[in-house]
Amino acid sequence: MTPELEARLGDAGLDPQAVENLVRTALAEDGDSDVTSEPVFAPDDTASGDFTAREDGVVAGIPVAEVVLELLGVEHRARVADGDRVTAGQVLLSAHGPTRALLRAERTALNLLCHLSGIATATRAWVDAVAGTKARIRDTRKTLPGLRALQKYAVRCGGGVNHRMGLHDSALIKDNHVAAAGSITRAYAAIRDVYPSLHIQVECDTLDQVREALAAGAESILLDNMSTADMAEAVRLVDGRAELEASGGLTLDRARDVAVTGVDYLSVGALTHSARVFDIGLDFT
Repeated sequence: MTPELEARLGDAGLDPQAVENLVRTALAEDGDSDVTSEPVFAPDDTASGDFTAREDGVVAGIPVAEVVLELLGVEHRARVADGDRVTAGQVLLSAHGPTRALLRAERTALNLLCHLSGIATATRAWVDAVAGTKARIRDTRKTLPGLRALQKYAVRCGGGVNHRMGLHDSALIKDNHVAAAGSITRAYAAIRDVYPSLHIQVECDTLDQVREALAAGAESILLDNMSTADMAEAVRLVDGRAELEASGGLTLDRARDVAVTGVDYLSVGALTHSARVFDIGLDFT
């Protein structure tokens, strides 16, 4: 990987070596030979092509696709930057190199680019829906194994913000923790005793649980599957003493109504676990 591309990945908050490892794993899935292209094209045949958007949206994953091309010896030039709004027919990335290599790179590059751009596009729709409120759109840990860093990066490209990256960087007391520990208060106290400065969020299903979480000292409360009216009441009850995150049962149509209650975040697992791929194609020129 060139230092320039490595630096761009690093600036995006991605681990260049982890991205390269992922790309190598993806390329290896296609096997050692290409029984379609190798009989047709000589090793020194060359071709050029453009990765082109076939719909309007937000792009993410350009440098990741470039890693695919670079590892296979294909020259490349980005025409847009991650996070840009793009329109149907717009060229996102141009490539030139050995025909066999470009054809081998095509599907892996598109799989990553289309998936990440789909997440960014979906995230931007939610961000636009709550524009003008203080609420921000947050992702979850509902990610595909091995793709968490990239999927959460795509959320950022779409204007969203990341929740915790894993179980190691922030505590989230959920219903099963409460059931096993006996109460929110007991679970919160146990974590705070071991980690005095750790960010702790408490999932609450009812307003009574919100009161208990506040009394325990929670600085962040997740309002799980609450009605919009109950969320508004929770905002009044908390009165700025903790950040509030709406979660569960949220839809894009409902997003603005939830945001105007005064919550700080809307948590949307569908950004990563259900995002539709963004339509991009490679067209030889």
